[in-house]
Amino acid sequence: MPYNDGSDQLPTAVKLLVAGGFGVGKTTFVGTVSEIEPLTTEELITAASIGVDSLVGVENKSTTTVAFDFGRITFDPGLVLYLFGTPGQHRFWFMWDELCNGALGAVILADTRRLEDCFEAVDFFERREMNFILAVNQFDTAFRYEPEEIRAALKLKPHVPVVLCDARDSRSATAVLVSLIQHLIAAMPPQPV
Repeated sequence: MPYNDGSDQLPTAVKLLVAGGFGVGKTTFVGTVSEIEPLTTEELITAASIGVDSLVGVENKSTTTVAFDFGRITFDPGLVLYLFGTPGQHRFWFMWDELCNGALGAVILADTRRLEDCFEAVDFFERREMNFILAVNQFDTAFRYEPEEIRAALKLKPHVPVVLCDARDSRSATAVLVSLIQHLIAAMPPQPV
């Protein structure tokens, strides 16, 4: 959309976080929706993590994010989303505070096989009063729960959307981002007329 002088208008840039516990699919989610080759900081899990990082429920996981993942998706020429996937291991959570700077909202990915890993992420964003939605990544081996069952288990506030997704599927992951944007718009204070 051009300005009155004929120059092109820059798109609105929106920073969003993709957060959650270790092994819930954050890197996969960012890579699935990104229109660019995502930047990842994946490193091999080594013996140094024994006794520090629990692999319960993700025994076959061989890499982990040590800083963040980055991707971009353009919804239309006027709106570009910049996605930052957080590290999931507690020892890297110091990055979360830095990554929150300038972010408008977050997707918290959840794994029903290890739902208790969500509590800290929910608390993190609630304490910062940052709007978020909860997206349940439906792993093939996970038991299926209805969104309201998950809401009750995590004691989420009624206004927090809970959606189901498959982080490997671009349509599903994109639908999660659309839900987050709709939630952010609905949470905006009314504009004076």
